[in-house]
Amino acid sequence: MYRRIKIDLKEWKSRTNRKPLILLGARQVGKTYIVKEFGNEEFDTFIYINCHQSTEAIELFRDMDTKRIRREIERLYDKKIVDGKTLLFFDEIQEVANGVASLKYFCEEESQLHVIVAGSLLGISLREGESYPVGKVETLRMYPMDFMEFLLARGRKGLVEMLENLEWDTMKLADKDLTEYLREYYFTGGMPEAVKEYISSGDVHKVRKIQQDIIDAYYRDISKHTKALATRIHQVWESIPAQLAKENKKFIYGAIRTGARASQFEMALQWLQDAGLIHKVELAKKPVMPLKFYADASVFKVYLLDCGLLACMSEADPNKMLIGDNAFVEFKGALTENFVLQQIKSLDRIPVYYYSKENSQLEINFIAQTNRVIPIEAKAEENTKSKSLSTFVRIENADKNLKGLRLSMKPYIDQGWMENIPLYAIIGYLKKSLNG
Repeated sequence: MYRRIKIDLKEWKSRTNRKPLILLGARQVGKTYIVKEFGNEEFDTFIYINCHQSTEAIELFRDMDTKRIRREIERLYDKKIVDGKTLLFFDEIQEVANGVASLKYFCEEESQLHVIVAGSLLGISLREGESYPVGKVETLRMYPMDFMEFLLARGRKGLVEMLENLEWDTMKLADKDLTEYLREYYFTGGMPEAVKEYISSGDVHKVRKIQQDIIDAYYRDISKHTKALATRIHQVWESIPAQLAKENKKFIYGAIRTGARASQFEMALQWLQDAGLIHKVELAKKPVMPLKFYADASVFKVYLLDCGLLACMSEADPNKMLIGDNAFVEFKGALTENFVLQQIKSLDRIPVYYYSKENSQLEINFIAQTNRVIPIEAKAEENTKSKSLSTFVRIENADKNLKGLRLSMKPYIDQGWMENIPLYAIIGYLKKSLNG
């Protein structure tokens, strides 16, 4: 299945001043698959080393002698390593001591060799007793498949081109198909194995089983890496669907358990964020660039990395999700908000916050920063009146020349102070905004 990150991998390959590349992302987002495909397509020789399964990998990094490491890999895998024509891929690099630290020496002593490692941000950055090779590596983040990648997997390249080019009039003609695919994506989410199963069999129960298996794997990771914090991490993770089902989706510690305080659960939240399992969206007090200057880290919302996993954790009925507008309005629009944030995050270059007045009577779902500040309202219901967005843009921030964005199931319309676009067009719209 096509993944947009291959464009970044090819650009990295062609640079003369490249450094070893660390590919980060949560479990099951497709890191191993995409690097294997990239290695086999773009290089004469591809060598894959799974540091979790290979006992030899432990010995490979017994010291930082990169020349010795090269020689031993050639003998172990019976392949000649040639600078510029060979890709070395160390998967699950966090599982071996000195693996990450060795990248400093690959950068300094083997600069012409293409080296990629993959693993979790948590495992790579927190190996006890090892220093992170600051300035000696490059990083790329990988997320679940976005909606356009889902459409490509469904064989609908023409629809993707339409969305990328923002062909609003043509979208009206394809609205029925696009809405149906969007409904499917809300159910499957973007985890590649779930998408593949849905496309090949259409069996919603098999898809849900795959989603549950992924969630179970996350539980095992939690127990494996954080014995002391495991209970609290589980409690935070399990509270997220209920947190998002509230009218006001601000994360409340008291919703985890009665009497819970920030001091007890901050580390658990940070673990989930570092592991790539959640997205934390902080409050921005003003819609002014750079938004980070006006962020309040103590007030935030929390979303899951994938809308399909959210549906699974929420025990949403698969068949009902795939019929009518059930998926779009489920849990007070929680799936829709999670979908929108997931698409924004997949672009990996867009800071995103939200806004809420202290009295909570005016809230903007998201505020994104591209080449301008974009207040975003995500509407799943038929009623698309944008009272909060209108007040925010036209009254409270009239001096800032903002233009709002409403995402809904209605077709494109430009009202001057606000544009309405269909939910399925968000990536194309934001990409155009990024490119000016």
